[in-house]
Amino acid sequence: MSFDGAETAHAQTAALTLAVDIGGTFTDVALADTATGQVWRAKTPSRPDDPSEAFLTGLRLALDAAGAAPGDLRQVLHGTTVATNMILEGKGARAALVTTRGFRHVLGIGRQDIPRAANLYNWIKPERPVPASRIVEVTERILPGGTVAKALDEDSVATAADALREMDVDSVAICLLHAFANPDHERRVAEILRATLPGIAITASSDVLPVVREYERTLASVLNAVVMPGVTHYVARIEEKLAAEGVPAPLLLMQSNGGVAGAGKIRSAPALTALSGPAAGVVGARSAAAACGVDDILTVDIGGTSADICLIAGGEIGLTQQGQVGDWPLPLPMVDMVTIGAGGGSIARVADGALTVGPESAGATPGPAAYGRGGSEATVTDAHVVLGHLPARLLGGDMALDVVAARRALEDGVAKPLGIAVEDAARGILAIADNKMVGALRVVSVERGFDPRDFTLLPFGGAGPLHGCALADLIGTRRVLIVPAPGILCADGLMAADLKSEFSRARPRAGTADMAEAEQLCLELEADAATWFDVEGVAEGDRQTNRVALLRYAGQGNELAVPWAQTAEALEAGFAAAHRALYGFELNAPIELVTLRVEARAAMQTPAPSALTPGAPPQPVDHVPVALPSGRENVPLFDRSTLGAGALIEGPAIVSQLDTTTLIAPGWSGTVQPSGALILTKADP
Repeated sequence: MSFDGAETAHAQTAALTLAVDIGGTFTDVALADTATGQVWRAKTPSRPDDPSEAFLTGLRLALDAAGAAPGDLRQVLHGTTVATNMILEGKGARAALVTTRGFRHVLGIGRQDIPRAANLYNWIKPERPVPASRIVEVTERILPGGTVAKALDEDSVATAADALREMDVDSVAICLLHAFANPDHERRVAEILRATLPGIAITASSDVLPVVREYERTLASVLNAVVMPGVTHYVARIEEKLAAEGVPAPLLLMQSNGGVAGAGKIRSAPALTALSGPAAGVVGARSAAAACGVDDILTVDIGGTSADICLIAGGEIGLTQQGQVGDWPLPLPMVDMVTIGAGGGSIARVADGALTVGPESAGATPGPAAYGRGGSEATVTDAHVVLGHLPARLLGGDMALDVVAARRALEDGVAKPLGIAVEDAARGILAIADNKMVGALRVVSVERGFDPRDFTLLPFGGAGPLHGCALADLIGTRRVLIVPAPGILCADGLMAADLKSEFSRARPRAGTADMAEAEQLCLELEADAATWFDVEGVAEGDRQTNRVALLRYAGQGNELAVPWAQTAEALEAGFAAAHRALYGFELNAPIELVTLRVEARAAMQTPAPSALTPGAPPQPVDHVPVALPSGRENVPLFDRSTLGAGALIEGPAIVSQLDTTTLIAPGWSGTVQPSGALILTKADP
């Protein structure tokens, strides 16, 4: 365990905010005094067998370092991968599905398209989270406009309940045809099943995703059912342990939309946390960039297994309802990002004379060979170790790196099979990993009409700052922003997030905007938002709501979200402008209003900003041998905690800190900002 922060004891009367983000390898902790802005940060090993234990360890570690008591906590914020891992690993609850008679194969049929990177000729449709054998039907029929064509036969619901009981399921999803237009039948089915199947978690699609598209709505409901028992149990354990520690603060959890919500909402819709951790990192990146006066950034969150890439223009984090988790589309509002299998643990192998990197990862166990935990295959981290990019010890000196093991892994697994030097093998591994990430950077920028050269690159995560200069060179940007704690930014991001929720409803029939009908739907959604605000205890003056319309050209398969306008003409003009910006053209076709969304938020109490004071000229703590393209050279190694505002470091150089290591490449220089961020700039050619 390691901690970074002030050594002095903290006043027992302080109002503190605790943020805990649990990842696959490490649990990141940030504890902040909201009045002074003082922050204590920690990393402690995760506990995959019981993540709540790592949560508790981090909490105690943080309070001890601050000299504070559990009663001083006023906010407890949490980002979790519990739901994500259940979906990705297929280890969620044994779930079943109830649907309208005649539509039991909607989930199995899915869509006609295949994944973008898949081979058309050998792609096999993945096994559904609920097999056909656990899908039951009830007799009822609601038409697209919401009118009832066939009343609900409650005897068929009783028969379905008997069948579900025999299946011995833990959770049930209900998704009836056109329930987005009229949820009455679905809610009655849920009521009957809750009464007849006590102890079984029940999910209704109208409570999760009341929008069009039967496959996506069914899948979202099923995935919610799959993770509901596990997430509910996990949240309950966290709350019990907080109460046992004497913590008076309520638990708030990060959602995929970049906002936090109370535990009650997460229990009923746990799928909302599917991209919890990455979303927190993006929120933290925006906050750190804003402290430097930067609004346009490209973020790259590089962890042990994956890299999450996001574009923020004008300080606005884009949301999408076309997100994906693993093999599954999950059309819940989430931060618009692209995830690829490239991280510090990505394994490098030679097959048929070709070098590949990832997507398979060494993970936390056994991890990269350099970690000394039994790993023997070459990874991206091992390549950095061989080239000298990492200091001999990490995590504030608590973790020693095995350079010999890293070199052996690269030599046996890559260099010898290819007949090249070990250093060349290491550069090849990094080049492949970097180019994979650049491809994703182009997806969120160039392919959406943005020039990446107009953006500042913000790499974070434990491995991010090692790749910053190389990625910037590849995409053409000349500025890289390294936040004060890149490896713990997801925890910091929790403290920068708003309380947030979205309420969506599809129109009964898509078509030209009927503003009177749309106004009525928005008022109903705003009433739902008001109820949520009441539950979360938000004062009237702190409530903010924002209307969003999702529109499309007639015949299109997807919608674009545009800000609400008071007239149909203004709405259509906003859609046409958004379509032109994204695709480069407009169509001479009718524009349809499909879905309305109300975004509800309330600002949280965030730590006061703190500023670094100017310090003495930076002095290296050591010089370490680094294999540069021009040859091996002794490069200065700096301790970031000793750098004051205005400090200037010329590359090549290495900057080490508790949670990450920054590589400043030749031709680059870094300047420490008053916010504590380090901005790297490329020298003019």
